[in-house]
Amino acid sequence: MTIEPIESGSEDLVTQNIAALKALFPEAFTEGKIDFDVLKQLLGGTVDEREEKYGLNWHGKRRARQLALTPSTGTLLPCPEDSVDWDTTQNLMIEGDNLEVLKLLQKSYAGKVKLIYIDPPYNTGKDFVYPDDFRDNIKNYLELTEQLEGGRKITSNTETSGRFHTDWLNMIYPRLKSAHGLMKSDGAIFISIDERELQNLRYICDSIFGEECFVAALTLLCNPKGRSQDKYFATNHEYIVVYSRTPLPKGYFAISKEPEQIDAEYPEEDDGGKFRLLELRNTHREFGKHNRKNLYYPFFIDEDGEVFLSNENGRQAVWPNWDDGFEGCWTWERPKAERDIDFLAAKAVNGKWKIYRKGYASGADRMLKTILIDKQFYTERGQKEFNKLFGTKTKLFQ
Repeated sequence: MTIEPIESGSEDLVTQNIAALKALFPEAFTEGKIDFDVLKQLLGGTVDEREEKYGLNWHGKRRARQLALTPSTGTLLPCPEDSVDWDTTQNLMIEGDNLEVLKLLQKSYAGKVKLIYIDPPYNTGKDFVYPDDFRDNIKNYLELTEQLEGGRKITSNTETSGRFHTDWLNMIYPRLKSAHGLMKSDGAIFISIDERELQNLRYICDSIFGEECFVAALTLLCNPKGRSQDKYFATNHEYIVVYSRTPLPKGYFAISKEPEQIDAEYPEEDDGGKFRLLELRNTHREFGKHNRKNLYYPFFIDEDGEVFLSNENGRQAVWPNWDDGFEGCWTWERPKAERDIDFLAAKAVNGKWKIYRKGYASGADRMLKTILIDKQFYTERGQKEFNKLFGTKTKLFQ
């Protein structure tokens, strides 16, 4: 049976960009070429021509940008003989250089990917070996950074570590640029990284995705024992940097609770839906009438247990005081209580009225925390799961 390629060659992103620009500013084109003077006039004050500006630059950045825009001539070939459930599977695994694959996927998946997770090589101070290699040797790096004069070192304390930062930046930039083109408008990318390149990664992502699309920098407890070989502290964490394709609404990454969990946690129900009662009095004694006078005022309860802010018809006053006489305070100011009085309820506890606010299940989505400490995230746990699937001596990823 003849196996047909499923993708051959990637999109020409430069041609696409020029076409999009021409559609917006046709008058900036003369004989098929861009007239940058005209384009700058059309863009008005948005063009920054200063020599000194905020940003991250390194040797090879221009070439890295060009590399991201260079079309791939590769081909993706199906391998049914190496696959499982070839005719029915909904999954796809592609083996190859990740930059070339990212480019090839542009043809079918540009703007369609909701979530991307990448775990790039970390900067260990060693050479990166990639087909798109344009690394500096030590001599060239020292010359570029003005640490050599006439071929000789001008200082006995030369700095060479920047070379490896440069290598890492040249490796990661075109890959992130290509990944950006695959993302949906509400898509997000999660990038694992350690402290060596965290700052540089943030700078690069700000330039590619936009500073306004930064979501979070998660801290991951991956090795609870810590690295004993470290010099000062036993490092036991890494980071996951999160960016979105476009700015996302508040709560976008919150997790909705299951119906059974909602039934258990929200036992009350009214026309607004299922809710639970949350005490309106501030439960922390460091706050009270002594330092929160604006939160110290009475509510009034009628014989049916309805809550009011006015004293009429012999209603009973309820203050935010503790059983031992400590004058506490509410968590709402009076104007908010007046506005949202319908969301308050009174309940008799040990013969005394307490004021509660209704916490509805409709707002019960759980916000994720930025520190991930669950055992399921430990590297050791992941290695065990990998070994179960592929065997302890298998070397699939090198």
